[in-house]
Amino acid sequence: MSSYRLENTWSPEPAPFGTLKVTLWNLSETPLSDFRLAYTSLTRAMKPFTVSGAELELRDANYHRYAPPADLVVAPGESWSFEVTNLNRDPRHITDGAKSAILTLDPAGAKTHVEVEVSDLYPEGRELVEPGPLLPEGKLTEPYAILPWPAALELEAGETPLALCPAPGASREALAAFSQVEALHRRLYPEARTVLSMVPMPGTRAVAIEMGGDFAEGAYALEIAEVITLKAADDDGIRHGLIVLAQMLHGATVDAASFRFPASGTITDAPRYGWRGSHLDVSRQFWDAADVTRFLDILAWHRMNIFHWHLTDDEGWRMEVKAYPQLTEAGATRGPDALLTPQLGNGVDEVHGHYTQDQIRDVVAHAGALGITVVPEVDIPGHCTAALAVIPELADPQEAPESYHSVQGFANNALNPAREETYDFLAKLFDEMVELFPAKYLHIGGDEVADGSWLNSHYARLLMEKEGLSGTFELQSYFMRRVAGMLAERGRVLAGWNEVAHGGGVDPEGTLLMAWEKPEVGIELAKEGYDVVMTPGQAYYLDMAQAEEWLEPGAAWAGTSTPVHSYTYEAEGEFPEELRPRLKGIQACIWCEHFTSRAYFNRLVFPRLCGVAEAAWTPKERKDLHRYAAIVKLHPAF
Repeated sequence: MSSYRLENTWSPEPAPFGTLKVTLWNLSETPLSDFRLAYTSLTRAMKPFTVSGAELELRDANYHRYAPPADLVVAPGESWSFEVTNLNRDPRHITDGAKSAILTLDPAGAKTHVEVEVSDLYPEGRELVEPGPLLPEGKLTEPYAILPWPAALELEAGETPLALCPAPGASREALAAFSQVEALHRRLYPEARTVLSMVPMPGTRAVAIEMGGDFAEGAYALEIAEVITLKAADDDGIRHGLIVLAQMLHGATVDAASFRFPASGTITDAPRYGWRGSHLDVSRQFWDAADVTRFLDILAWHRMNIFHWHLTDDEGWRMEVKAYPQLTEAGATRGPDALLTPQLGNGVDEVHGHYTQDQIRDVVAHAGALGITVVPEVDIPGHCTAALAVIPELADPQEAPESYHSVQGFANNALNPAREETYDFLAKLFDEMVELFPAKYLHIGGDEVADGSWLNSHYARLLMEKEGLSGTFELQSYFMRRVAGMLAERGRVLAGWNEVAHGGGVDPEGTLLMAWEKPEVGIELAKEGYDVVMTPGQAYYLDMAQAEEWLEPGAAWAGTSTPVHSYTYEAEGEFPEELRPRLKGIQACIWCEHFTSRAYFNRLVFPRLCGVAEAAWTPKERKDLHRYAAIVKLHPAF
């Protein structure tokens, strides 16, 4: 137990964003003096810093370090408070305050860092109400535990078999598919009984697998009789059909009062979209390789086929690059005395995390075996604080410090597009990435470059004059066009966030952009000729708070995204019919600023991820919120 505790409260006055009040309690047996207090908080102090009762010595993104008044002594059992105004925004949820705090004793000498317990953020003078149910109770009209729901289904319920087994004479490929799906079920539900068995026994039912026929990619058909027949034209279709059978039998065994297994009937099914994805940010909070493979299993269970792996950002570089070992030696570590400051809940202990290339190969192989394509992302030219900290020559050394700040508060965080060192770095990086990731697309980010970036760079001004460029976004477009060419030389296609189209963009032919800022952006991109994946923050960002109440955790910049909205939202929206072919699919995004615990991850990601999966697979007219609410209770947790 810590001997120190930080409490933080918020008052809405003065407008527009109110006052954050911070109180440090000394619960030790000795007086506290000669110290510094630091905390991490997404509610940030902004310049000019307005602090009463302390001095803000350093603010690096959401890391704040304060000095107390000279000669302050906090006696045992007493506290010290200060107030911060000129905030970046008004807090809206309990997780908007301090996530961690660090006390540094004798800051000018030996420097001892001490952990500080941190309270949740509470608003002054506001009644706090617990959020209500996030989904309706759920109602089944057909007792089958299938998620996503199939395109067409006509079944008669029957007795629950002991297990399903391959029909006599099954091919090696069919046996391997059986084994794979049973292993997937066992990993996701280790406490549940086996639903697929390789050996016929009394009470089992046989499944015959027929490969071939006129099926779309990933489609399958099930003919259910005494012997179940599964038909598909590809491995994905076979896997999807077996997963559906496994889901139905799992539901019937763990909740026999609600779910049954069919005695007869048919299922005819195909995915609605070709891109059924989920993104995972491993930079803000690191998830090790075992966690990532667990997440891939969950995607496969819901018949999702794209894993967008967000491997780099301001807060950390997570992918081993042989040509630049410093990226993961120092650029993947945060701590009070590290090159990168603590962020997003980090405390006294340094936190480090990256994937070796062998681990990346293992993850990619695991995904491939489950029919999932791994699309890697290195976020450039912005969001590069970690890279620039260890390779400073990728910036202009003459550019004044803090010439610009990103929306997250990082100073001068973008690779300089006017330095050839930048493209030399990217060439070596891309060479290694194409060896690790066989996917067609390589995602290069392109988002949230601050307006004003590079305008104080001598190199950038010379480039602008030479190329006839004006402003940050035409510079960014120049950079993106060069990057697109570099990827094409390596047999890859550029994917990025919707801001890649800013400043003139890149050649739309073959480029894939993700519309995240708001739904209307996707239509505009399609009009410009880009292929589009819809991932609007208002529906598919799973870090958004799920209710308006203060006690509901999560982010708020895109409003409230309830599980009902994530499920019922239709990405096609107002897409004109002639632009529909540009819409390649939909994707959930999991940004991890708020996921300081696995419990928060599970609370915010589920059940919304399952709802996005059904929206990606199931035809609009076949979706049913109450059926979904009844079935989604069976989802495996992360």
